[in-house]
Amino acid sequence: MKKISIYSWLLFILILLCWEMLAKQMSELVLPAPSVVVTTLLEGLRSGYYTPHILRTSLEIVLGLFIGSLLGIFTGIWMGEVEFIRKLLFPYVIASQAVPKLALAPLFILWFGFGMTSKVVITALICFFPLMENTVTAIQYTDPKKLELFRVLGASRWQTLFKLKIPAGLPSIMAGFRVAVVLAVVGAVVGEFIGGSEGLGALIIASQGMMDTPLMFSVLILITILGTFLYQLIYFIERRLFQYKNH
Repeated sequence: MKKISIYSWLLFILILLCWEMLAKQMSELVLPAPSVVVTTLLEGLRSGYYTPHILRTSLEIVLGLFIGSLLGIFTGIWMGEVEFIRKLLFPYVIASQAVPKLALAPLFILWFGFGMTSKVVITALICFFPLMENTVTAIQYTDPKKLELFRVLGASRWQTLFKLKIPAGLPSIMAGFRVAVVLAVVGAVVGEFIGGSEGLGALIIASQGMMDTPLMFSVLILITILGTFLYQLIYFIERRLFQYKNH
C-alpha cells in the first residue's frame, strides 16, 4: 500500500514537471505554469477572495446531496419492495435521467430564479438516480436463503426490510452515495455556470470573461480538492459504518 502511495506521488510530480515544461513553450493565456496557478491560488486564499464562493458552492452541494440522497433512498426502498410501483415508475425515472441536466438548467433557473434554490434542485436531481438505482438493486437481490430463514422465523415485512435487506444492501447503497457525492459537485458547478453571481462555477465564468486563465485553473483546483475531500469523507464514514456493523 505504501509503495502504491509513493508511486502515486511520483506520478503527480512527473505530471507537474511535464506541465511546467509545456507551459514554458506556450502563452500564459493558453496554459499557465503550475507555479503561476499555485501563486494565484495562495494569494486568493490569503486575501479571502475565494471564501464566499467556496462556502456558497459547498452549501449547494450539501443541501442538494442531502435532498437527492434522501429521495433516492426512500424511492429505491419503495420501488424495491413494491413490484407494482417499480414497474409503474421505473420507465419514467429512466426517461427523466436520459435528459441532460445541463439542458434543463435554464428551465430550473426560470422556475426557481438565479438564487441558490435552482442549483440545489439541479444537484438533488443529479444525486437522486445513482442512490435510487443502487438501493433498488440492493433490496431486490437479497440472499434468497436468508429471506427464507426470516420467513420461517415469522419475521414481518418491516423486520425483514430493516434487519436484513437494508443492512445486507448497505455496501451497494454506500457505493451509490460515493458516486452521488462526486455528481453533486458537478451539479452545483454546472448550475452556477448557467446562472449565478457567486460560487466556484460562477467564478470560472467570470475568469473566462476576464481572460484570466491562472484564476480559472486555480478555481478548478479548488473544485477538485472540494470533491476529493467530500469523497474521502464519505469513504471514511463508510469504513467506520462497516467496522461498527462487523462488531
